[in-house]
Amino acid sequence: MHLDLNLLVALDVLLDEGSVGAAADRLHLSQPAMSRTLGRIRRATGDEILVRAGRVMLPTPYAERIRDEVHQLVTRAQTIFTAGTDLDLATLDRTFTLQCNDVVAGALVPRLIARVAATAPGVCLRVLGEADTDADGLRRGTVDVRLTDETTHPADVRSATVLTDTLVTAGRHDLAADPATTAGFTALPHVVVSRRGRRRDRIDDVLEAHGTARRVSLIVPTLAMALAAVTTAELVTVVPGMAAARLGPELRGWPLPVPTPEIPAVLAWHARHDRDGAHTWLRDTIRDVLSVGGPR
Repeated sequence: MHLDLNLLVALDVLLDEGSVGAAADRLHLSQPAMSRTLGRIRRATGDEILVRAGRVMLPTPYAERIRDEVHQLVTRAQTIFTAGTDLDLATLDRTFTLQCNDVVAGALVPRLIARVAATAPGVCLRVLGEADTDADGLRRGTVDVRLTDETTHPADVRSATVLTDTLVTAGRHDLAADPATTAGFTALPHVVVSRRGRRRDRIDDVLEAHGTARRVSLIVPTLAMALAAVTTAELVTVVPGMAAARLGPELRGWPLPVPTPEIPAVLAWHARHDRDGAHTWLRDTIRDVLSVGGPR
């Protein structure tokens, strides 16, 4: 039996995208060519792989079972054929998936894509928001690198701290109280940023240790929503320094009135990418971009 390994690559992309059109774009094929490839995969496996359900296509139970194994096989094959070879950034054709929160994305992505476009124009960056199962994404290969403040990772996940940041208070210039003082900081209503909807964070622990507390009036999942809220009302929010550096003209930042630990930005990746030259280049580029003008 002749085995076409290109079908394995196409199957991996189809299962990841869940769309013939999106898979065609990613593999630089026409949609009819991608449809024909799906037909060949169906004949080779004896399974429909993707079936239409209204306006979307859904994976079959068989496709769901083999999804992770297919991706691991493709990733291992890429590592075998790229390890020990010279990396030509000008011809590199690859999609990398980054996972980080919106604060880090705002500081990193504009500068990163400018650097990538100039040095490796064939590379596509896909940015995902934070998830509850971050390590699983690295293990499955659905995430290439993750930026987080977590310093502890499983044994098969590598990590490196790429910068440290401090927290500041953000609010309008005309606030009635001074948020740089403990009295003013606790008197003003707060907006808490939590993707899980949690009311309490590390700031509350620090305030409690100093015998005081703050009043939370709003909980939102992203920093952008928090800044929009404090722009229009007598509210404050606590943000990383890298975000405070990009506040609009209607807002300003104040130092926190109580000392808080620095926040690390940790770059994490799976161990199977250690010898992957293209992956190493991406990690080094992220480190370099964050070190230029970023908090220390």
